[in-house]
Amino acid sequence: MEKINPLATSLAGLSLSSPLVTASGTCGYARELSEFFDLGMLGAIVVKGITLAPRTGNPGTRLIETPAGLINSIGLENPGVEKFISGEMPFLRQQHAPVIVNISGNTEEEYAALATRLDKVVGVSALEVNISCPNVKTGGMAFGASTIAAARVTTLVRQHSQLPLIVKLSPNVTDIAAIARAVEEAGADAISLINTLLGMAIDIETRRPILRGTFGGLSGPAIKPVALRMVYQVFRAVKIPVIGMGGISTWQDAAEFILAGATAVGIGTASMVNPLAVPTIHQGLQAYATRQGVRNIAELRGMAHQQ
Repeated sequence: MEKINPLATSLAGLSLSSPLVTASGTCGYARELSEFFDLGMLGAIVVKGITLAPRTGNPGTRLIETPAGLINSIGLENPGVEKFISGEMPFLRQQHAPVIVNISGNTEEEYAALATRLDKVVGVSALEVNISCPNVKTGGMAFGASTIAAARVTTLVRQHSQLPLIVKLSPNVTDIAAIARAVEEAGADAISLINTLLGMAIDIETRRPILRGTFGGLSGPAIKPVALRMVYQVFRAVKIPVIGMGGISTWQDAAEFILAGATAVGIGTASMVNPLAVPTIHQGLQAYATRQGVRNIAELRGMAHQQ
């Protein structure tokens, strides 16, 4: 008799052996994590954000530890799309998990070019569109800050790629549900949220912000309640699947996000603290599904919405 996998799920047409995925930007291209556990334990590998041209990232301090998380200002350091394809995809193709490529751009044209280039690359299973990037043509406002800009980028990427399209939303907005509905209507197949919250730290001796760019992205346990709330709201607002992330450190955290409506959950900062976070959460979710008396963890999705 074939053994049933209680964590198997599907996302935007992809078959996932587990609801656990990497959160983009937190594990490079998964080589580091492969030293600690079998990457096949992941439902999908979401790689570090890719841009058209290589980026060296921001100068100065890039990471600041806080009592409940990290503030980062990496600056999208990456080798560029061509070196990613030639240098990282051969390794990623050998792993037993779908590969989702996070793409970033400063103009709509850059998103379109990335979508076109990655569309036929063997081993790329889906695109995750980071709309937290600054639109240089509109004075630096993030694409995800308005429904119009978010929808325009989504529509453009949809026109240039047949791959499943996941749009990653910024939490630094007034109405997350409105943004989610806008990208759904524009052709997104799934939504991931949340990206980091804006934060800062000040050096009390120099009396200046520690980060060269003043603000950075706050991640880790501190943002979990906000992320959970937004996943709950977006699940109610759209019909497409949601990938929830933001401060997930334990299997209990992951279970909360699934109950709030997440089809999959992203593990990020937790893996920096504990490289075995993914297998630990994986084991905990399996045991949780058994105790709950369900054949599959997906049966619990959105249960927190039931009155």
